Amino acid sequence: MADKFVDKLNSGATIPLRGFGTWKAEPGVVGECVKAAYEVGYRHFDCAAIYQNEKEIGQAFSELFSKGVKRSDIFVTSKAWNTCHEPQRVIEACKQTLKDLRLDYLDLYLVHWPCNWEFMGLPITADNWIPKDKDGNIKFAKVSLEQTWHAMEELQKMGLVKSIGVSNYSIVNMLDLFSYCKIPPAVNQVEMHPYYARTDLLEFCKSRGVHVTAYSPLGSGKHGPLQDETVAKIAKKHGKTPAQILIRWCMQRGCSVIPKSVKKERIKENFDVLFELSPSEMKELEGLDKNIILNHQKEYWGFNIHA
Repeated sequence: MADKFVDKLNSGATIPLRGFGTWKAEPGVVGECVKAAYEVGYRHFDCAAIYQNEKEIGQAFSELFSKGVKRSDIFVTSKAWNTCHEPQRVIEACKQTLKDLRLDYLDLYLVHWPCNWEFMGLPITADNWIPKDKDGNIKFAKVSLEQTWHAMEELQKMGLVKSIGVSNYSIVNMLDLFSYCKIPPAVNQVEMHPYYARTDLLEFCKSRGVHVTAYSPLGSGKHGPLQDETVAKIAKKHGKTPAQILIRWCMQRGCSVIPKSVKKERIKENFDVLFELSPSEMKELEGLDKNIILNHQKEYWGFNIHA
């Protein structure tokens, strides 16, 4: 891979630390963003069925391949949505994603959330992503996370994915997973930024050989770390933007990072993070931790679930 800043996963694969996120990248925009990100230097692309844009991303990949880019040049992640946790649905969901992305295999496939919901059909759309009864309550599937994980292991044995992992798993979720897994998770992808530092979870994952990918590294909203005075102070000292400081902070903790942007200048800026924060600056940023979750699901699901 062209990006030499990588980490070795317990599966033997390497994951680029600088990744490009595609969450909330709308159709009609995301394909051009993916191609722009590749031109800047990104080789790690984070996708998910629930983002409902994998077909356009697949078209972008196809165009890149037609211009000489090799499949081995890029690292592609996707995720099994909550309605696809029954073993057969896990397989079907992965195959749907491969079809949409126009790929023969995924580098990494994740269980998106530790939630087992009733199957509502494929592909995932705005009409079938959340199953609810007549009273508005989510309908859960009669399947365990253990069964879901063993189906993920089967995907790796089938050669459809190179590595498997999880997303939004807490330490408790991880301990449960390690009690029954035959193939350990290679990655745990979680929300991480100085306001939600996840230090205990990060150290736990490291102790078990699990790589951590940080999503929403810039936070979100008007009251996130992007507007923090300490972040601004450190950014000014380095001649960088607050966003670059936040991305670099995650990288120096040993995490891959997947910021998203639909603006080409921001895409380039977010990739330009090859500077060094001092140990005191790293500690100062970690000291901003407020245990604030900025990506709440309660408004959609009716209950809280966070790693």
